[in-house]
Amino acid sequence: MSTSTPPRRAWVEEIMGMPVSVHLRGPGVDSDEVAQHVAGVFVELRAVDAMFNPAHPDSQIARLNRGEIDFSGCHPAIRTVHGLCEEAHTRTDGFFNPWLPDPEAKGGYRYDPSGLVKGWAVQRIADRLADLDGHDLCLNAGGDVVLTTVPGHPVWRVGIEDPAEPNRMLRVCAIATGAVATAGAAHRGGLVINPYTGQDATALRSVTVAGPSLLWADVFAIAAVARGAEGFDWLMRLEEYEALVVDEAGALRTTGGWDRLVLSTSDPNLYPQTA
Repeated sequence: MSTSTPPRRAWVEEIMGMPVSVHLRGPGVDSDEVAQHVAGVFVELRAVDAMFNPAHPDSQIARLNRGEIDFSGCHPAIRTVHGLCEEAHTRTDGFFNPWLPDPEAKGGYRYDPSGLVKGWAVQRIADRLADLDGHDLCLNAGGDVVLTTVPGHPVWRVGIEDPAEPNRMLRVCAIATGAVATAGAAHRGGLVINPYTGQDATALRSVTVAGPSLLWADVFAIAAVARGAEGFDWLMRLEEYEALVVDEAGALRTTGGWDRLVLSTSDPNLYPQTA
């Protein structure tokens, strides 16, 4: 079976306050049809941002928080995401929660589904790009990725950042098809709140989750960070998803199936694992 690398092309735009890149490998990457397809998914992502971004005063989430509309008056996509947030809340024992403490908000809480929206939106457009037969896809949104590979083509290499030194890789994974998401107190300046205490969750520096869906990989990573020191044991019980965790002291732990993803641990630029 041949593993020669097919032609490759990349597109990058700034959307949702982060770089979003589409990398395609395949025979038609230079065609107008492929370029139009990619342009279309960027348009879709911008529409999602306009609808869901709570910092945009005209977004439906901002209007919802001001009490101008309720969920019944929202776009169907808002109601879909709200339902997924409720499912995520249940599946994570409440450690994923879109209702955030806000003393200035009505009732002391504001609704912000951003922790799920990115994974949902990016997974959705990745599924649309899968319509390009014969092409491999790496869709990177702020460091979270969705990957697909045609049988016989080389797998994708995914580097996992050291939260203390982002230019250094903790591990490099080989993934043909799937998704990888990272959350943590130090990851790209993002903070995760423990919804039960209202305090920043700092016991875990970063959690990276790999599995079939970016939506759920992202949700599980956020929920594990929110759980704090108990997050790793909870991740060990998940099915179909594997995780790499860096704790507050910098120690690295992985779930049982993670090693199947690792491309190399002998590179001198990669840290050794600590139990």
